[in-house]
Amino acid sequence: MVRTNVLKGFYEIEKTIGCGGFAKVKVATHVLTGEKVAIKIMEKKSLGEDLHRVTMEIQALKRLSHHHISKLYQVIETETHYFLIMEYCAGGELFDHIVSKDRLGEGESRSFFRQIVSAVAYLHQQGYVHRDLKPENILLDRDQVLKLIDFGLCAQPSGGMGDHLFTSCGSPTYAAPELVLGQKYLEVKEGFVNQNGKYDEPSWLSIDTRKLIRSMLQVDPKKRISINELLCHPWLMLGYGDPVISDSLYEFQEREDECLLIMSKAYDITPDQMWRRLCRWRYDYDTATYQLLRTRKKRGAPLKLSSTTTKSLFRSRI
Repeated sequence: MVRTNVLKGFYEIEKTIGCGGFAKVKVATHVLTGEKVAIKIMEKKSLGEDLHRVTMEIQALKRLSHHHISKLYQVIETETHYFLIMEYCAGGELFDHIVSKDRLGEGESRSFFRQIVSAVAYLHQQGYVHRDLKPENILLDRDQVLKLIDFGLCAQPSGGMGDHLFTSCGSPTYAAPELVLGQKYLEVKEGFVNQNGKYDEPSWLSIDTRKLIRSMLQVDPKKRISINELLCHPWLMLGYGDPVISDSLYEFQEREDECLLIMSKAYDITPDQMWRRLCRWRYDYDTATYQLLRTRKKRGAPLKLSSTTTKSLFRSRI
């Protein structure tokens, strides 16, 4: 039984939307703004030796700010649990979206793949690798924009992106062969390159699509297309004209004066004082409130806080 008393009054917990080996995800409503959030709940006892992965996940999410990576709003740690308050994506998993359509058309596939490549390239530029990329770990928001989630297996190579990692992890169905075999990433033992790595190519795929897939599904990683090459690959540029942009279009720590004004009135302080308080970036309830107000502004929704709960919540902070 998860003890959610720490969330009481701040979030209205609703249904469970996901369960994994070590985590449960619930949808909830942020009381002050009325915005939906996803709360990832992890029991420390169940994590065991994997507890350090939560620390890495939190560290990564705090440092990453990208329009195709799910945002972290707040972190709550108790004696028994971690609660990660995350961006809620109403469109569900990319996996379910694909299954519901049987298969995606080339145009939609290209749009989605550009977004995935943008997120992965940004990750690598920041010195992180995800290590569990799969359709189940990619969500769609209400506007059908993709968001990469679940950084529980992410890593930050100490020697940079050219450094080799060793851990065999993730989902074998989606993993590179050298990872499944427990070899160094980017290296292949002698003889392994002779394995053919055969797979079926559906007849309805276009020639250009087949060429792209072949460039990625190379058994020998030295022959495999790189993420930087994918950014400007002709197939991804078709209909767009421009390479994929990996730079973030969203700055988490950006100042939004309208949002600050709303919060400063609740605190009875000036907007500048409110900003100085927020700039500590403690990933507390204030951080969540500010970021969710920014979300409302971007969507064109009214900027307001719940008048019935504002005073009590601002007197008692998480």
